[in-house]
Amino acid sequence: MIHIPKIFKNSESGESEAVLPLLPLRDIVVFPYMVSPLFVGRTKSINALSEAMNQEEKYIFLATQSNPGEDHPKQKDINRIGTVAKVLQMLRLPDGTVKTVVEGKHRARIVNFEYNESFFKVNLEILEEPEINESEEEAYIRNVVDAFQHYTEQNKNISKDTIESISNITDPVQLLYTTAAQFSFKAKDNQKLLETDSLTERLTYLIELINQETIILQTDQKIKNRIKKQMEQSQKNYYLNEQIRAIKKEMGEDESEDDELKELEERIENKEMSDEAKEKVRHEFSKLKKMTPMSAEATVTRNYIDWILSLPWYEKSEISEDLETAEKILDEDHYGLERPKERIVEYLAVQSLVQKIRGPILCLVGPPGVGKTSVAKSVARATGREFVRQSLGGVRDEAEIRGHRRTYIGAMPGKIIQSLRKAGVNNPVFCLDEVDKMSMDFRGDPSAALLEVLDPEQNYAFNDHYLDMDYDLSDILFITTANTLYDIPAPLQDRMEIIRLPGYTEYEKYNIAELFLVPKQIRLNGLDVEKVKFSKNAIYTVIRNYTREAGVRNLEREIASICRKIARRIAKHGQDRVIHVNSRSVEKFLGPNQYRRSQLEEKDLVGIVTGLAWTQFGGELLHVESAIMPGKGDFSVTGKLGDVMKESARAAISYVRSRSGQFNIDPQFYEKFDIHIHVPEGATPKDGPSAGIAMCTSIISTLAKLPVRKDMAMTGEITLRGRVLPVGGLKEKILAAHRAGIRKVVIPWENEKDLREIPNSILKQMEILSVSHMDEVIDQAILVEEGGSLYRPPESREDFSGLPPHDSGKPKDTDRPAIADI
Repeated sequence: MIHIPKIFKNSESGESEAVLPLLPLRDIVVFPYMVSPLFVGRTKSINALSEAMNQEEKYIFLATQSNPGEDHPKQKDINRIGTVAKVLQMLRLPDGTVKTVVEGKHRARIVNFEYNESFFKVNLEILEEPEINESEEEAYIRNVVDAFQHYTEQNKNISKDTIESISNITDPVQLLYTTAAQFSFKAKDNQKLLETDSLTERLTYLIELINQETIILQTDQKIKNRIKKQMEQSQKNYYLNEQIRAIKKEMGEDESEDDELKELEERIENKEMSDEAKEKVRHEFSKLKKMTPMSAEATVTRNYIDWILSLPWYEKSEISEDLETAEKILDEDHYGLERPKERIVEYLAVQSLVQKIRGPILCLVGPPGVGKTSVAKSVARATGREFVRQSLGGVRDEAEIRGHRRTYIGAMPGKIIQSLRKAGVNNPVFCLDEVDKMSMDFRGDPSAALLEVLDPEQNYAFNDHYLDMDYDLSDILFITTANTLYDIPAPLQDRMEIIRLPGYTEYEKYNIAELFLVPKQIRLNGLDVEKVKFSKNAIYTVIRNYTREAGVRNLEREIASICRKIARRIAKHGQDRVIHVNSRSVEKFLGPNQYRRSQLEEKDLVGIVTGLAWTQFGGELLHVESAIMPGKGDFSVTGKLGDVMKESARAAISYVRSRSGQFNIDPQFYEKFDIHIHVPEGATPKDGPSAGIAMCTSIISTLAKLPVRKDMAMTGEITLRGRVLPVGGLKEKILAAHRAGIRKVVIPWENEKDLREIPNSILKQMEILSVSHMDEVIDQAILVEEGGSLYRPPESREDFSGLPPHDSGKPKDTDRPAIADI
């Protein structure tokens, strides 16, 4: 018979209902007949307890959260079935939390939540326990008691009083919850025991849970017994081995030591290594001799000694000091790439004059396919060193560089030491590929571990975690490669000499294809170099119409595709005559053109200016268009432009407004017209400040209704005062202009120093105009009819800028030094 408290009143349906404060629980279920201490810290929960203590019978409703990680549970996060409990004790602790002791009384269900800001308040109904017949009740009681007693046979931590108390319970509901309280079941299992309607199903589920716990205990005991037995066997083996040694000693056989240990000792004595390493390895060997061969520690120690002995402590390759041979090898392997070649030759020159020089640490930065890794291989061949390559792409564990400590199972040295063991010498060319592709996680930052490896002031004493001793890396010629510097940490950049490898120009790609790629692919595809000829126009057609890249990988793939189709034709039909590949046959082999090149305008047009852009695939023409229309002075730019380019456009329009009183244009144009600037090929992202003077020229041309020269291209950043600032990528931009047939290019005068990088054969065919102010650009680019003028008469000019006359600091022509041909 269930005793229902006074607070529960019978509803119209005959069920007992009451309104109680709710205390949400995490990962714990309180059953009826169960006394449990609770620690409460959430404000709403403390308020609910205070409300319960203010009541006469001190009742509170306990329900478990469906998501224990939720700090601020909502109504949907609380299970609907829980336990009505009585608060026996409540104690406020100094840290603001509350300790309380509650006693479970009855199962109940939440009918609905009542609004209360301070705590959850719920309308409840008591869940009556279903009755079962006496025989079935007795059977379930016996099964529960038997299962519990079987469990206590395995678990000796349960007291005899508890076992006897549970065995004497005759009420199945009390037995169910009193027994369940003795176990650490999962919260979802306890909740199922609480919310299942059928009493027999709850008792059956409890018996299943007790049997599972019993099986787990038995399995745990078996594992412990097995481990104990193995330890006893190991001790027994050690004792027997010691007896065998003692017997051999009595028989006078102690001098005939194990051959393997003898051989290892000879290797230790004969190996040249540092004093620290010699002392360490002797100490480890003395410990090894005292260990049983079958022990795990002996295996770890033996591997450690083997690693130390296999390292090339003082073994070195003989470095070639023949500068002419080195230059010849570098030129044989690569076309262009003058800076890295020059740096390597400088290193060899210093090496020939100085007995000891620390290996330089070079970082080759450039787009994919320009030959960074292959340059490192050529350096090894030119200097006579061994070559070691280690890819760092995707490496995120510091132990990959510095190794694991020997305390870990399966520990090994880092990749640096492993690669040196493989190379067999202590002065190889060590290529750390894709150094910008490293990442980091909770296991450490590999780029930080590289700081010691790539610092000439520290790497003479590199300490690998596995070896736990200093190792000299100063003789190694480290070469790292990267696509961008942005992803390399600044401290790591500071330790390396950065050498940039820009993308190849068309001229360079042609020479690489003619000298290297075409002969290579002809041989690889089983063809005769003498019977397959690629014309100059054919190679240029492949470069311009079928590839768009900074390197030459796709170019090689397209040449290989042509060679495969030729090989197929020869294998199928046979052919003895020479096959000539020209520009027309390229389209037959490779299909329609894959890329479109920017074209020169056919005539001089108003508002259309040819700019120059740099991409990682080379230079490109950049057409800038502008238009005006009646409006209210709105200004818009389109063409998928980046923030920097949009700001350049605004600087250009501000410059035009500030100088509108001097140009022959309406000074109030910004109030009467809307201006729209567009850069075609809108799907291609564009950014950077170098189109500033092109956009400014386009705006002035549109407002003045004067055309712009179609045979002129320009590049440069503009300021509000009209100064023209230097830009990057000048070499690629001028080559793009030359390729498109443009022979006059406007550049910032501060970029004149960059002209020395451009082949003289290209410069001789072009007129380079260096400017320092926007007025010079306008005078050169905008065409004025005879008798007309872009500027107002002097007496009607106005200056709205408020700025002093420009003085860019550009040297006069008489003072400017001539550009030296180097």
